[in-house]
Amino acid sequence: MRILYIADGRSPTARNWITHFIKPENQVHLISTSDCTAIPGLASLHVLPVAFSSTGISKTQEPNRLGTLRRLAPIFVRTFIRQWLGPLTFPKTIRRLRDLIDQIQPDMVHAMRYPFEGIVAALANPKAPLIVSVWGNDFTLHAKANPLIGYLTRRALKKTDALHADCQRDLRLAHQLGFPASRPAVVLPGSGGVRTEVFSPPAQPRPISPPVIINPRGFRTYIRNDVFFRAIPQVLHKYPEARFLCPAMDHEIQAHKWVEHYHLENNVELLSLVPHGQMADLFRQSHIVVSPSTHDGTPNTLLEAMACGCFPVAGDIESINEWLTNEENSLLVDPSDPQMLAQAILQAIEDHALRQRAETINAQLIAERANFRTVMTQAEQFYSEAAGV
Repeated sequence: MRILYIADGRSPTARNWITHFIKPENQVHLISTSDCTAIPGLASLHVLPVAFSSTGISKTQEPNRLGTLRRLAPIFVRTFIRQWLGPLTFPKTIRRLRDLIDQIQPDMVHAMRYPFEGIVAALANPKAPLIVSVWGNDFTLHAKANPLIGYLTRRALKKTDALHADCQRDLRLAHQLGFPASRPAVVLPGSGGVRTEVFSPPAQPRPISPPVIINPRGFRTYIRNDVFFRAIPQVLHKYPEARFLCPAMDHEIQAHKWVEHYHLENNVELLSLVPHGQMADLFRQSHIVVSPSTHDGTPNTLLEAMACGCFPVAGDIESINEWLTNEENSLLVDPSDPQMLAQAILQAIEDHALRQRAETINAQLIAERANFRTVMTQAEQFYSEAAGV
């Protein structure tokens, strides 16, 4: 099968799927919406920016000259620019995309995310079957950002031949937005699941002290990092030795301001972007993983942290409830309430029995629903169904 991916080639999630399907029987092509390093085995790689996508920090490398906008503009400003001005770039992008599709002649096209890869892929009207992946907040946040993005998302869904969602909620929303119920659809973790040979519990039990809390979500408009940093002093009041690890925050000016404002220099480590595989080491150091999100699907980092034995403290939202149950394998909180978040972190630190019980439950969840090999076997079957093989 000749497969064409339209995705951000820096994304570990996209690279997981692409790498898996690079096989002798497949010819795999990538049109990346951002500059990226090549994936071994690709038949071709083209870079086609969409909605200013090449102006962000690399997801796989240290910041480069393209990272200026990300370093200087607050996250809400960057998001506003992409959502409101990004569609102005679509006509030129779609014309170029059609040319590339005609050149590659794929048997199947897989676009990853609706805003914006799925939209431009659908509007390019490929002759081959079109699969689109919807992740996280494509419907709950981005499709509601403005009337134009909402319209384009609904239009793209009607042109989508098969849909991959990372939670049941998004499949329900897709049908409400116009994706026909008669077409193939599957719910699988967005990243293709967890590579448990990489993300696994530590060989030896974690030291009880100091408690280590990790927030792996980085800076996004739907992650309440303001609440997270406001909660930290309350935790430190009782556990002054606690450590907080914050990957992908070192280059965020606002994160440094919060650390300075709340006098957290001795307890908070603002880290650079950590390579995907090395995140496992950070999870194995950590007792608790925090995900203070207001919009989400199934966060890859949350599943990976659970596979490493971290106890989840997360925003109490519908998609997260598909994996986590309060007081059973997690603590769920109002992500806008710093006191509630702090109390949940303190409870997780002190309730060793709850953490041990959750580790057992979560290991079983990962094995049954998120093991990479199992999930990608289902993905292969889904590809065959979508392609009519």
